[in-house]
Amino acid sequence: MKTGAVIVAAGMPEATEEFKPMLKVGTISMVQRIIANFQQAGVFPIILVTGYRGAELEKHVAKTGVICIRNEDFASTRMLDSAKLGFSYIMDKCDRTFFSPVDIPLFTVNTIMRLMESGATIVKPVCDNEEGHPILLSTEVIHTILEYGIGKGLNNIIDECFDDVEVIDVSDEGILKDVDVPEDFEQLIEEHNKQLLRPSVEISLLGENKLFDKSGALLLHMIEYTGTVKGACEKMQISYSKAWNMLSTLEENLGFPLIDRRPGGEFGGGSQLTAEGRDLLERYERFSEQVKRYADISFGECFEGRF
Repeated sequence: MKTGAVIVAAGMPEATEEFKPMLKVGTISMVQRIIANFQQAGVFPIILVTGYRGAELEKHVAKTGVICIRNEDFASTRMLDSAKLGFSYIMDKCDRTFFSPVDIPLFTVNTIMRLMESGATIVKPVCDNEEGHPILLSTEVIHTILEYGIGKGLNNIIDECFDDVEVIDVSDEGILKDVDVPEDFEQLIEEHNKQLLRPSVEISLLGENKLFDKSGALLLHMIEYTGTVKGACEKMQISYSKAWNMLSTLEENLGFPLIDRRPGGEFGGGSQLTAEGRDLLERYERFSEQVKRYADISFGECFEGRF
């Protein structure tokens, strides 16, 4: 069962607040911690919905492999509206999706894995009788959320429309803690850092030259999402010429076209993935997921009790 995630980081802070997504909690930012948690648990794709200071935040996470979607109306919309942008993109790419706001960064990988063991339509973590984040939603739930009218929050929609909600009790205060009281984080950060130790596996397909890797995969994802190479460049924070060089080199080495180009305008009009491009992307991601799963198992066997 493929599991993705939507992280919402679009809202404007109060006048006295710092910009939370890039606020350091320990040595890395809040958004980096959440991304690292999901990646360690094998969650993919991860969608980050940006808004306020969106370009800055997208640059901050450009090399993490997440897919950024911008809510241009962040100043006049609610968190659920931002979440819907992420859900709309991800709902046909996985079987279920985590949802988390960016200001609760210290839930543990163990909590994520506990939630993923459930087969319920909706799964929520609870600590000390209080519900927290992230929550896990099936595709069925996401469709209902997207079709629901305005004026309701996510919990309201869940309460009104679904009975199959599993609550999992976890001993993880991180599901409840936002960053409004940083001094409360010290012990949680120490425990969290221990869990962040993980294997890092970069998957490249090689021939005589490098054929395909995660940078190529992300570029194809962004072309598919934006419909243009220019839009993909903006999301990935790379130059237009670099993207075309990547595509030309990949197509030459692979021996088949990755995108259909529709001429028109300064930046070459629209673009979409070819059938071969979509098939390559799907196979690469499935292979990467399997290799990383094995790496996690091997890491646990080799380093058990060491850290």
